[in-house]
Amino acid sequence: LREACRTNAQWQHQGLPCVPVAVNVSAEQFRRTDFKMAVTDALLDSTLAPEYLELEITEAVLIHDPDAVSSSIEEIRRLGVHFSIDDFGTGYSSLSYLKDLSLSKLKIDQSFIQGVPENCDDAAIVRAIVDMARSLALRVIAEGVETQVQADFLQNIHCDQAQGYLYSRSLPADEFSQLLANERL
Repeated sequence: LREACRTNAQWQHQGLPCVPVAVNVSAEQFRRTDFKMAVTDALLDSTLAPEYLELEITEAVLIHDPDAVSSSIEEIRRLGVHFSIDDFGTGYSSLSYLKDLSLSKLKIDQSFIQGVPENCDDAAIVRAIVDMARSLALRVIAEGVETQVQADFLQNIHCDQAQGYLYSRSLPADEFSQLLANERL
């Protein structure tokens, strides 16, 4: 969390385009009583504006004590930080969380993306997730996009963003900064 905030702030100070950085947060981390303070400290120490930080939580975070989770998310959202549900569709949570929590995005798990558009069931699930998210004013990111056919399908159903090897492999920070510098994102 600290390193992601520090690196993103450094890129911005270098004049690179301002983009949000997403950080995966485990259920254990999220349940810590000092988690909000850790987020606040990371933002203050790095001078990163909170709107450029997105915390990704899985549906597993939502299972334990939903009221406390909702309260924690709301407190951190008040700082200006965004939240997304990572690997959406693979967990055990209720859809009621989508309306009760202050979320910004859903990330569709790559296991559904791998089969589109050829697998009718995967295509139907992805289409339903995108439609539902848009109805709830949530942005949607498809994970694990590897082919242009998948990207075209996602664009046709109005998925907001995609990530995967079609665009780039995982990169060290210095190589990623070159993509930012060349505005190739």
